[in-house]
Amino acid sequence: MDLVFYNVILKCFVLIDLKLGKLTHQDIGQMDGYVRMYEEHASVEGDNPTIGLILCSRKNETIARYSVLNHSKQLFASKYMLYLPTEKELERELERERRRIEERPV
Repeated sequence: MDLVFYNVILKCFVLIDLKLGKLTHQDIGQMDGYVRMYEEHASVEGDNPTIGLILCSRKNETIARYSVLNHSKQLFASKYMLYLPTEKELERELERERRRIEERPV
């Protein structure tokens, strides 16, 4: 586990694991174990469920979709970049996201 936070607004622990390379089933199993441990030993009555976040330099979409998102509502996997995007890259990403939202059926 690389980072552990307690979010006072969400009233829960947020566990963050940083991984170089591709997301694996072992990474998910390890995070699941940490989340369960925090639920049992660190959380107190009134806390919301612990959130586990795995940040990887290369995300395996299949593992993320079927192992993480469908089975555990509190585990998430996301990809990070090893460099900051350029201003043009950020503009393209924002435009792509804006179009995606506009195309979404209401």
